Amino acid sequence: MAKNEEGMELDISDELIAERRAGDPGDTPEDMHPIMRFIVRNIDILNNWVGRLTCLMLIPVIAAMIYEVVARKLFIAPTDWAYDTSRMFSGAMFMLGAGYALMRGVHIRADFLFRNWSPRNQALVDGSLYLLFYFPAMLFFFWVSFEYTYKAWVTWELSMDTALMAPLAPARSAMPVGAFLLLLQGVAEFLHAYHQLGKGAIQKWVIRLLPIYVVVLLAIFCHSLFPGFFNFEMVFGDGSGASLKDFGNLSTEMIGVIMIAVMLLAIFVGFPISFTLIFLGFVFGAWGFSGKLVFYLQTLQFNNVMLEQTLAAVPLFVFMGIMMEQAGLMERLFNSVQLMLSRTRGSLYLAVLFVSTIFAAATGIVGASVTILGIMAAKTMNRSGYDVRLAAGTITAGDTLGILIPPSIMLVVMGPVLEVPVTDLFSAAIIPGIMLAAMYAGYALIRCWINPSLGPILPVEEQPKTSPYYWLEAITVIASIVLLFTLIVMAFSGSLVGFFPFSSLFIPVGWILIMFYGARWIRDYKPKGFYFSDLWYEFFMGLVPPSTLVAFALGSILFGWATPTEGAGCGAFGALILTLAYGKLSLNKFYEALIKTLEISVLILFLVAASNFFGSVFSRLGTPTMMTEFLLVWDMSPTMILIIIMALIFLLGWPLEWVPIVLIIVPILIPVLVKLDINLTWFGILVAVNLQTAWLSPPVALSAYFLKGVVPEWDLKDIYFGMMQFMVIQMIGLILIFVFPEIALWLPEYIYGAIQ
Repeated sequence: MAKNEEGMELDISDELIAERRAGDPGDTPEDMHPIMRFIVRNIDILNNWVGRLTCLMLIPVIAAMIYEVVARKLFIAPTDWAYDTSRMFSGAMFMLGAGYALMRGVHIRADFLFRNWSPRNQALVDGSLYLLFYFPAMLFFFWVSFEYTYKAWVTWELSMDTALMAPLAPARSAMPVGAFLLLLQGVAEFLHAYHQLGKGAIQKWVIRLLPIYVVVLLAIFCHSLFPGFFNFEMVFGDGSGASLKDFGNLSTEMIGVIMIAVMLLAIFVGFPISFTLIFLGFVFGAWGFSGKLVFYLQTLQFNNVMLEQTLAAVPLFVFMGIMMEQAGLMERLFNSVQLMLSRTRGSLYLAVLFVSTIFAAATGIVGASVTILGIMAAKTMNRSGYDVRLAAGTITAGDTLGILIPPSIMLVVMGPVLEVPVTDLFSAAIIPGIMLAAMYAGYALIRCWINPSLGPILPVEEQPKTSPYYWLEAITVIASIVLLFTLIVMAFSGSLVGFFPFSSLFIPVGWILIMFYGARWIRDYKPKGFYFSDLWYEFFMGLVPPSTLVAFALGSILFGWATPTEGAGCGAFGALILTLAYGKLSLNKFYEALIKTLEISVLILFLVAASNFFGSVFSRLGTPTMMTEFLLVWDMSPTMILIIIMALIFLLGWPLEWVPIVLIIVPILIPVLVKLDINLTWFGILVAVNLQTAWLSPPVALSAYFLKGVVPEWDLKDIYFGMMQFMVIQMIGLILIFVFPEIALWLPEYIYGAIQ
């Protein structure tokens, strides 16, 4: 947890949850009606306790993955329970935590318009949409998931896709329980909105219309699920058998087109996107094919996401990143790098980009570095006379690398969407990520070479004390570290096997011992006055431990030693040990990391499930096939169609975060891509780089506001100009990957052979 100059703690876990609600659970306005206060307070407290307990479910997931890897590699005795344990606990965790996430304001909104409205208008929109979207969707979800779970308990249904054949009922119970908690929390949120309207005509109308709303909602519920008990024909019917499906006499494909148009309009209103998608899926599914079928379709899609083991890597990688930040490694690394480059023009720009690249690999999430780098770097940059625009650009551009550089959370989520192995996406992202980081650094250095005043050399009094052989120090340390990581990569790839027993382990460890004892000997004897400055120790301790952890976690995935979930579990456990070794671990910080992990995981995984449901309804309507045929009729080349798709994603990246774009827009485009025989691994990397570009596009990009918040003396206009410089660099990088696909495809083809 970083601190600003006033000592206030700043949450930097992810920009996606920048709107997290402040205050303690159960806090209510004093002028709220006593009955409303009682209801809201107790619902908030209930969901808060559920969240505080649910986050602990991550611990058995980590333990199961660690045990599985150790058992398989050391004892050649893989388990038959770790797979089911990880997916069921992680799936139940995001469902049970959904009500807590709503209470904390975590569910993602496209709120770039919503946030500018007055509190009263926000309350009016929120309250209306809770009645229109939320309660119908959650009521149906609760009932159908309850029925689905009840049958699993009665028949004691077993998992048929694993050797363990684990019972499904316990994990599946999280669906109706989670839906019920969401229903309760929805009541509390509606009462909050109702109170915020203020006493007046609107409040009076709400009170008058609420009983009618409840009656109509129950009537729709009974008509859809219990037509024998009640249906509208009993009241209005003439025996004609007309239904919603007959409304407008439109083809199902055209219903899907309307569905997409309404979705794009609805999500920009500012209501949580997940619940908007669920409601729209219900309405258009009932219109297009069958009301009851669409209810079961939603339950099946949520069940599939809960049991998708690859997605269990999401909370594990998030936890790994949060623990790495808590270890304080970022500050240590930045301080040492800026001193190491103190005699170089633009050294602070290079330090920011270097640390951003390492931290992107260590966390896998976007938004994890912009705030803390703003706190650490801005003060030194201002004191040293650095250019504000170039400084803001390097900080915000470096932050976007978390989208691309493995283990990127976005790539973990995108893999199942594209039906591409996550390992292919990870390996395909490495070279583009390094290329973009190098382009940022090259641009900053060239600007400083042309105009030295943009990044002056640090004052002599701030430069570290070194030996007369400073550059020999630098070359020796950096070459030693590069050789260490080369040996680690060779160990994973099997190149060190066969020299002697356990050579893959002993050779890298032996080199570490040579480095350690060699440094001690030089420190003690100082041959010809040569010695290593203390800054190299700080650099080594800030760089090597986190980089080694990332190398082991990522290498074990890329070279087939572990699945993405197992590698993420090992990385999470390693981050925990590293934080402990650095003396930064406490029970409070550990628990805080679990809570943050729950919030970010619910944000992502609940939207994954909701978008899968929306997408399945859309596919069932047949619109993707119609859109594919429509585009092919234009007789455009695949390149031109792909350019149009990239332009669409870029424009949507202004108002939307990567989560809805990857989960809603990309699946719609997949049939076109498959028909045109476009490599989906390459396409995934293009999307990632494109979203990096959009992330730097004013005026919506939250990075600018985060940076402005911690560096208030920087003008927002200057931050925007700085971001746009690097947006142009990213556009050049995107064009290079577009024109030369091998930039992304060479490494996965080298490791795994030809990929599709």
